[in-house]
Amino acid sequence: MSIIYEVLEKILPFTFMQYDFMKNALLAMLIITPLFGILGTMIVNNRMAFFSDALGHSAFTGIAIGVILGLTDTSISMVLFAVIFALLLNWIKRRNTVSTDTIISVFSSLGAAVGLVVLSKNGQFAKYSNLLVGDILSITAREIGLLFAIFIVTIVFWTTCFNSLHGMSINETLAKSKRIKTQLLDNCFAIIIALIIMLSIKWVGILIINALLILPAASSRNLASNMREYHRFSVEISLFSGILGLILSYYNNTATGPTIVIVAAAVFFLTLVAKPFVK
Repeated sequence: MSIIYEVLEKILPFTFMQYDFMKNALLAMLIITPLFGILGTMIVNNRMAFFSDALGHSAFTGIAIGVILGLTDTSISMVLFAVIFALLLNWIKRRNTVSTDTIISVFSSLGAAVGLVVLSKNGQFAKYSNLLVGDILSITAREIGLLFAIFIVTIVFWTTCFNSLHGMSINETLAKSKRIKTQLLDNCFAIIIALIIMLSIKWVGILIINALLILPAASSRNLASNMREYHRFSVEISLFSGILGLILSYYNNTATGPTIVIVAAAVFFLTLVAKPFVK
């Protein structure tokens, strides 16, 4: 990491780069934000905004399970529960017993409520309240390595499966006729979403992670005229919002996650105004 730190100091000769926690936060942003940009486009295309929001709320229950089991690292239980939760949501969604939005809303509320009940017992919730808004400045080199690993997995999945996912988002029946394994692909996509959300939620925050997933993709839709531009703009807007939000939060002494959301929301409204002139 020392070599990477030296490179960052040379490329960015700013006062805030003298601190290791800012270097780690910047490295994390360079990994997390492109992930959110890529994943956000697929989430928007497949109409899964509520799905990702429900996964974020399920983090409380995952942590609660870890606490009950006496795990020293509740991240393990949080990730495992999120994967099971995502697959269960997909299974129930495919049964078509009630509307998808209703199912996800019920699971989202239940996931948050169960976790909060367990974690708030005997007034212990204060220990976990930082998960609501996250703290990117506390990220470690090991955790950056984990994010980079999931970044590689996501890029491989996106490059190999995007056409099939896009076909599913247009017409699932047509996708099945083309011999696309829609159920397997849908489950793999759900697992990828669960992994990324759970591995980044500690630094981004449960309350705002869904906004960081959706806003760049929504802004990109206002500007893009084709699918290539849609993905490129989403990644660029996500990177811009993340880096600018990190710098602004440092100088204003504010929480990083909410600051990034404000920047991303400002970009969205600007693109909304610009939409009639670019299309």
